[in-house]
Amino acid sequence: MTPQKPSSLALGLLCLGLAACSGTPRSEYPGADAARERQTMQAAADAGTEGAGAIDSAGTYLRLVERMQQDGLWFASLAHVDALEARHGVTPASTRLRADALRQTGQDAASDAAYRRLVGTPLEAAGYHGLGLLAGGEGDFAEAARLMEQARRSTPTDGLLLSDLGYALLRAGRIDAARVPLMQAAQLRPDQAQVQANLALYLEASGRTDQASALMDAQRLPTASREAIRQAARDLAGGGAPAVTADLPAGFAPGGLALRTATRASLPRTAAATTASAAERAPSTPDTGRTP
Repeated sequence: MTPQKPSSLALGLLCLGLAACSGTPRSEYPGADAARERQTMQAAADAGTEGAGAIDSAGTYLRLVERMQQDGLWFASLAHVDALEARHGVTPASTRLRADALRQTGQDAASDAAYRRLVGTPLEAAGYHGLGLLAGGEGDFAEAARLMEQARRSTPTDGLLLSDLGYALLRAGRIDAARVPLMQAAQLRPDQAQVQANLALYLEASGRTDQASALMDAQRLPTASREAIRQAARDLAGGGAPAVTADLPAGFAPGGLALRTATRASLPRTAAATTASAAERAPSTPDTGRTP
């Protein structure tokens, strides 16, 4: 297996993250209010001491940086973590933001050190999760799974962590062990297409092709994404690494270690949760004799 470095996926993920919003009325743009608030806070931050009162609260500044990272502004967020810590001091929350930004900007050694500083703090699980992501980026999925198992002990209901753990187990060749965390993730985070794609990959890899197709139908995945999942399952069955494609890159999405669909569309929570539950209850295929 050839290890995939996060940097090799950065351009593809950046292209997937870009969206044309021109011509969209502000009232129809779900992030408009948050974007306006973020711009106001940014202006206050840039104003120096004159505007410092607008972000005088450490909590407010943390939320600013979190929103920047949600928008993929990793380099800018790293600069603001510096400003945040200069003004309010270093905390586990700021260290986590720094570690994530360092990882997303390809500074793995510094990111590793920052994640390790979270061990022994209330955010220890985030530290182990991040270390697992770094291990996966080096192609060591057995170590990634081990670290994420440690994270799960503290945060057993974190759906994104469970999805990352399940994917790491799949890549480590432990397909049966991936079943429970991926089913848990799908029911905890039915709104996340990335999580549902990982479950579909598990279903395909374990021979439950009908259930995988039903799940992808429910998620309205495009044809290219469906084929990418099926090809990744074939690669896993053959002991190889899933190939990176334009529509469904294997490796790192902004939220973690996963297969990430190009589409953001997903069903409402209730419908998606029903789909995941149905996959758990569905009769097994004649070839396997087991449910997911």
